[in-house]
Amino acid sequence: MSLDTRELFARLIQCEAGGEGDDGMRAVATVIMNRATIDYGEFARVNQGGDIRKVIEQPGQFVCMRETVGGRYNPQNVYNMTPTDVHYDIVDWAMAGGRLPGIDHSLFFFNPYSSSCPPYFPTNVGVIHNRIGDHCFYIPTVHYANT
Repeated sequence: MSLDTRELFARLIQCEAGGEGDDGMRAVATVIMNRATIDYGEFARVNQGGDIRKVIEQPGQFVCMRETVGGRYNPQNVYNMTPTDVHYDIVDWAMAGGRLPGIDHSLFFFNPYSSSCPPYFPTNVGVIHNRIGDHCFYIPTVHYANT
């Protein structure tokens, strides 16, 4: 299935944060755009000057981009999503420069399935910055620059 970048982004937002309300989806969109616009570290090499699609398709970053996880079919993947106007509106907002206050320069997020967020993102490349809904958001540490 060939999807343009806007469609893929909308599906990713729905898949990763569709149950988190507008702020949760905007927060995830902000992280994607932060990765697409950062000019140092791993994501600068991946985004190659701002390519959102390369950020979304970077291997190992988003469970929703995988059709299988642990050798089993992953039904929660972008190819099974049907985005609505709200998902496209959030993507359009993010691509036009919108960023959710409180997410700031966060480059990482995940759902810990816990009431608390670990202080550091794995390998200490991110430090906790904020929590929105079930997702913890992390800004880069000095270690990120060496990735």
